[in-house]
Amino acid sequence: MSSLMTAEIVNVVVLTAVLEADLGSHRKITRFRVVRPFFTTAAIVPLFLEEVTTRGAGLAVELAGVAAGVLAGLIALTLMRVYRSSRTGRPASAAGLSYALLWAAIVGARALFSYGSYHWFGAQLGQWMATSGVSGNAITDGLIFMAVAMVLVRAIGLGVRAVHLPVVTPTDSRELQEA
Repeated sequence: MSSLMTAEIVNVVVLTAVLEADLGSHRKITRFRVVRPFFTTAAIVPLFLEEVTTRGAGLAVELAGVAAGVLAGLIALTLMRVYRSSRTGRPASAAGLSYALLWAAIVGARALFSYGSYHWFGAQLGQWMATSGVSGNAITDGLIFMAVAMVLVRAIGLGVRAVHLPVVTPTDSRELQEA
């Protein structure tokens, strides 16, 4: 399978899974919802990573992908409201259009880069790779690491925010329902 196809499959899987899990005004936060991205990424990573670069500029590209994913995941968390349901007292979240647009823009940018590297600026990228000693696998891995880091930071942040919600007592719950 080509690197382009690999990157596009990862992009589609990540975008679909995240939007399905998070979009809406009241999404329950369960253990499964927080843990599911770890299972998803554990399934994706071995299928698509061929050879992780462990030194030089290739490693720097992969680490830059991780850093970009962490930053993007943190930004995504700011666009998600985490609260305690007034009906059940359990953690829930809300994510709307701005959240969906952020994910779509980032996944779209990765897809556009992947496509462009084959069809628009392949020669320039190839020259930079040769000069810098970066393999095509390192770039693909960097994009995959970015996607995985973004998803995992979002999951961890969601779990942490849910655990740290104030406890709602039955009295508070009635007041919330009346408000």
